[in-house]
Amino acid sequence: MTGQIFTFANQLTLLRLALIPFFAVAVLDGRYDWGLALLLAAGISDALDGILARSLRQSTSLGAYLDPIADKLLLSTAFVVLAIKSDLPWTLAILVLGRDILIIAIAGVIVVGAGFRPMPPSVYGKACTLAQVLTVIVVVFVQVEPRPAFLWLKNLLLWLTAVMTVLSGLHYALRIGKMLPEIPSKS
Repeated sequence: MTGQIFTFANQLTLLRLALIPFFAVAVLDGRYDWGLALLLAAGISDALDGILARSLRQSTSLGAYLDPIADKLLLSTAFVVLAIKSDLPWTLAILVLGRDILIIAIAGVIVVGAGFRPMPPSVYGKACTLAQVLTVIVVVFVQVEPRPAFLWLKNLLLWLTAVMTVLSGLHYALRIGKMLPEIPSKS
């Protein structure tokens, strides 16, 4: 396990986790320029950790769990702090968090109950994550550069994120519903 922690890829993922509270404080203090810089640093570290893991053959089971956790924690934190600052609606933040909590709860029940590891994200899940990432970046960017064209893009992305969050949540529920009869019981 110690060897897994010290890979370059996992160190970048841990760095991304460490950036989350600094991002939250920057936004809550109204330092959106710093928040945007930290978001970009997190995005670069996310891209680099994947590239390094593959090119250096440092893919680890720890990294497979840590990477999506870091991504979800950053996005969840971003939606909460941006809602606190009234930069995006609370209804959207609750929708995004609610979907993620529901997926985590369902996956946990399936893993504990049947020893089954849930399926990888679907194209809807990936599209939802992309919409959420773009929304967070644009919402923060609009606070740095409040131009009308960016405000229009922000509003479009808020709606797109809401639609994709609901659509991907429903798709996940349907996939799990179809798989449940096929999952062997642990008993």
